[in-house]
Amino acid sequence: MLAGCRQDMHDAPRYEAFEASATFADNRASRTAPAGTVARGWLREDEALYTGKVAGQVVDTFPFAIGHADLVRGQQRFNIYCTPCHGKLGDGNGMVVQRGLRQAASFHQDRLRQEKAGYFYDVITNGFGAMPDYATQIPVRDRWLIVAYVRTLQLSQHASVDDVPASERAALDAAPTAGPGAAATAGAATAKPAEKH
Repeated sequence: MLAGCRQDMHDAPRYEAFEASATFADNRASRTAPAGTVARGWLREDEALYTGKVAGQVVDTFPFAIGHADLVRGQQRFNIYCTPCHGKLGDGNGMVVQRGLRQAASFHQDRLRQEKAGYFYDVITNGFGAMPDYATQIPVRDRWLIVAYVRTLQLSQHASVDDVPASERAALDAAPTAGPGAAATAGAATAKPAEKH
């Protein structure tokens, strides 16, 4: 004879979600969480990090330092999530636009070049106009890295000689100034013939 578990242990009395219960004064089996309870992983103490705002105002600084590896990751995430609409240069001419969908915003228009970093974070998080939110697909830190990469795209398309460090200007001045045709001709003269496979 076997002792131990029987089927009636599987059928132990329990309450289903939202079932009535005479045990509590409000007759509900489902209990309300105590005031101030925060679910694990949902404590959002750093308002700037999680919303891009402080006291309802958009922030212009990043909530953590951005390094080279961060920009590389930001570029990777941008290429995955943003280029279909915004294009690799952020000019709003992505593949879906080329195939007839609505024109995406260009990050190079004056209004967006002047926007604060928190604005871009908020748009990625909550969406704007025809753009859906990406809060579910892109983790918080990666959203900020995408914003950092957008800033590099903006700078790359609107840089001036004054933006080049003084120590690097000599190399810039020494660069050949021949037009694109001369460079193509020079490249063609030194190019090796294609190998047959």
